Amino acid sequence: MSLDRPIAPDPYDLLPTVPSFTLTSDDFKDGQPLDPAFAHQSVGGQNLSPHLAWSGFPAQTRGFVVTCFDPDAPTGSGFWHWTLVNLPASVTELAQGAGAEDVHGGFHVRNDYGTRAYGGSAPPAGDRQHRYVFAVHAIDVDRLDVTPDVSPAVVGFNLAFHTLARATLRATFQVKA
Repeated sequence: MSLDRPIAPDPYDLLPTVPSFTLTSDDFKDGQPLDPAFAHQSVGGQNLSPHLAWSGFPAQTRGFVVTCFDPDAPTGSGFWHWTLVNLPASVTELAQGAGAEDVHGGFHVRNDYGTRAYGGSAPPAGDRQHRYVFAVHAIDVDRLDVTPDVSPAVVGFNLAFHTLARATLRATFQVKA
């Protein structure tokens, strides 16, 4: 079963351009497939969030937001896998598995699975390779004025007004038919 649809644009190509900084992972390289450990349990994964580390962000950064989005999900609106809000500016790394609970004073908003945590990759079996855009947003405030009850879209709306710079890594994942 391959879903016949055009490839969705990268979500950050649709937003105003902001400066970038460095984002790396010990668990995957930009453009490469994710290990199944980072996939959702529904497709045999362990649902672990990957390690992320960042540097070179603007000096005036006061906090960070971490997100993971699949623009290729067959929903018409993509699929939010992870939104970790209000990390302090002193936090520049997340260990593998850090997405399982609130960390470093930050909190999760509900992903599209309905949980407040990282939700691993799980494209439909037989669908084309999906892209997973991991992003760290450097923000100009200590905390976005949002609660754990808002949607990732509301966080994104607030990020539009507070993002100083953004770093991204893109991974892929596919479930064979």
